[in-house]
Amino acid sequence: MSRPIRKAVFPVAGLGTRFLPATKAVPKEMLTVVDRPVIQHVVDEAREAGIEHFIFVTGRNKGVIEDHFDKQFELEATLERRGKLDALRLLKEDLPSAGQASFTRQQEPLGLGHAVWCARELVGNEPFALLLPDMLHQSEDRSCLAEMIDVYNAAGGNVVATYEVPDDQTHQYGIVGAGEKIGKGFKMTSMVEKPKQGTAESNYAISGRYILQPEIFTLLAKQEAGAGGEIQLTDAMLSLAKEQAFSGFAFEGRVFDTGSKIGFLTANVAYALERDDLAGDFRKELEALLRG
Repeated sequence: MSRPIRKAVFPVAGLGTRFLPATKAVPKEMLTVVDRPVIQHVVDEAREAGIEHFIFVTGRNKGVIEDHFDKQFELEATLERRGKLDALRLLKEDLPSAGQASFTRQQEPLGLGHAVWCARELVGNEPFALLLPDMLHQSEDRSCLAEMIDVYNAAGGNVVATYEVPDDQTHQYGIVGAGEKIGKGFKMTSMVEKPKQGTAESNYAISGRYILQPEIFTLLAKQEAGAGGEIQLTDAMLSLAKEQAFSGFAFEGRVFDTGSKIGFLTANVAYALERDDLAGDFRKELEALLRG
């Protein structure tokens, strides 16, 4: 029987250089999609999937993320005094319970693999989820991570979320090969980072959601620097795949890379249009803009 997934790691130490000057003083993870920070959307996904412990790997100038997931007594008291109870309720709903959130530092920008390794003591010897905060997964039904956990419960091992991209764009992504079906998932037969154009085994691109066994930390500890002089998570996963099974999950919703300007803007439009309190008026404004 597979051990339950109780913990999730969120690597939030990135510099956000693609959004300068906006991210000079504000972490990219705190930029808002509609009225919620990007990182809050991702934490919401993890909470919906039943995650109990939220582990943030931060860096310099990221203290505001820790503040966001902490109580603000003065703000809450002011909202209560002014009778803004709906806003107060939203703040309390978003707040992790005492002891549910932990923060650790990645002192140097040595890559995603190094950021994950920095969480090893907080994760301990148990499987965990890894959610990249740049990637938002919008679904009509259950969250991406919740469905991944279904695959994990059926197959065990490690699980990687994917989504389909056009065949002529596979060279821009990490691509996995898809074998036999396993419930809602499939057996992964390969994993290639940005394959040469026309050589990809499938069009299933890695979407920034993972369920990993704790043995990944041992491999990351001795992993040599790869592309860009950084510790690459993919390299350690390839090593782990020689010893443990990997399954893929094909997410059927929409995926937005909010680390790019187009992805961020598109996410704002998509999330606004699914809001009952905004969609009607917002659609009219969009149509007026497009008419010129």
